[in-house]
Amino acid sequence: MYETPAWVTAALRPYLGAIQSIWEPAAGNGAMTKVFEQWELRAIDATDIVDGFDFLTQGPRAVEAIVTNPPYAHAQEFIQHALDLMKPNGLVAMLLRTDFDHARTRQHLFSGCGAFATKLVLTKRIKWFEQSRGQPSFNHAWFIWDWKHRGPPILAYGP
Repeated sequence: MYETPAWVTAALRPYLGAIQSIWEPAAGNGAMTKVFEQWELRAIDATDIVDGFDFLTQGPRAVEAIVTNPPYAHAQEFIQHALDLMKPNGLVAMLLRTDFDHARTRQHLFSGCGAFATKLVLTKRIKWFEQSRGQPSFNHAWFIWDWKHRGPPILAYGP
């Protein structure tokens, strides 16, 4: 399990607009949820498969956004399911490797999807384990889909 550092979640806040309710469906030990709590949202729904909540089998919830660091092996399925659940007015934000949008088999989620709104490239690499002495080897980005978005996607850098 990869605990998302607080700065990574915090980098996303300016790109969520007036969102007041979030579902974090791969919450793990709640690292992202702790950051959401600092945002004083109206509602936070945190679930995880280890607690018996398989996101890929869940139906809609009364939230404005689904935000998560999905398990990489199931990232494409997480994105598609989240988009289906949030259509026609919600927002989806997924933390993924920066090159996730390069694959031809995933283009329907990016250039082929009008809801794809923003790619927020993190300019600092994520150190997943604090005690690790090695240097992080992958770059990451927040990919944001917003069913209310109009126009071409925005490329942003942060934090």
